[in-house]
Amino acid sequence: MTDLTGAKGVYVIAPTAFHDDGRVDEASNDRLTDFFVESGATGITVLGQMGEAPKLDQEEGIAIASRMIKRAGIPIIVGVSAPGFAAMKSLTAAVMDAGAAGVMIAPPNTLRTDDQIVNYYAQAVEAIGPDVPFVIQDYPLTFSVVMTPAVIRRIVQAHASCVMLKHEDWPGLEKISALRGFEKDGSMKRISILCGNGGLFLDFECERGADGAMTGYAFPDMLADVVRLQAEGRRDAAHDLFDAHLPLVRYEQQQGVGLAVRKYVLKRRGVLASDAQRRPGAGLTATARAEVDYLLSRVARFDKRAELGAPKAA
Repeated sequence: MTDLTGAKGVYVIAPTAFHDDGRVDEASNDRLTDFFVESGATGITVLGQMGEAPKLDQEEGIAIASRMIKRAGIPIIVGVSAPGFAAMKSLTAAVMDAGAAGVMIAPPNTLRTDDQIVNYYAQAVEAIGPDVPFVIQDYPLTFSVVMTPAVIRRIVQAHASCVMLKHEDWPGLEKISALRGFEKDGSMKRISILCGNGGLFLDFECERGADGAMTGYAFPDMLADVVRLQAEGRRDAAHDLFDAHLPLVRYEQQQGVGLAVRKYVLKRRGVLASDAQRRPGAGLTATARAEVDYLLSRVARFDKRAELGAPKAA
């Protein structure tokens, strides 16, 4: 089994491809898998927030994850967050049997105190089993659960199976520094820190000690290049590339429409046959599509991967 404590690079958050009528599009999901690998991804996370996991039934989720695990040839982490531990336990068992490298668990939005957060993860580990590698998803902007560095340290130290943090706090650079400081002073074991938020702060997150990204920006090849350039010590080159994409990264990070933007760009890149979301979910207006196309044309002045030609009529 892959040791995720040393995970680096880019673990792409995979969207789920659908046909226009809402059926799962297996061919597009296969192309997504291949595209991520070809783009330099070191891993993939499936059934996450941007994978529309709540809109899938468990049988669909297991089938999508299992198909990706079989095809990818790189580590796959599966989101197993659920309202109750029974569903979390059964989904975890199914995807681990299929060959997943680990699972990701987000806290429910009912947690408020430090002890409640720590106890929740203890109960989750008891439910899925202490031998299952798990990732803490720290995303207070969405889940309304604030985890201090000290709380994260308590969870990490209490569970040998805690191998990674998906860091999405905002502002969050000081949290990365604090966690790496705990490692240096010996008060917390080493874990991987991969960052989300669409890659919005990846340039400095890498410099603060993050190991890379876990997000689904529609140019995962750019994210992989930024992480690589930072690791090579080519700071200005990393920032130049990142800065060229930043307006599109920002546009894609809008709450509520971000997934529609992401799927539209992946369709423009020839990966998805349709940018449909399963209902409830709205696509982009003609004006929004035109804005995204304009941003792509500006990115293409620096990065030819964004040179996609004229969009086809909707």
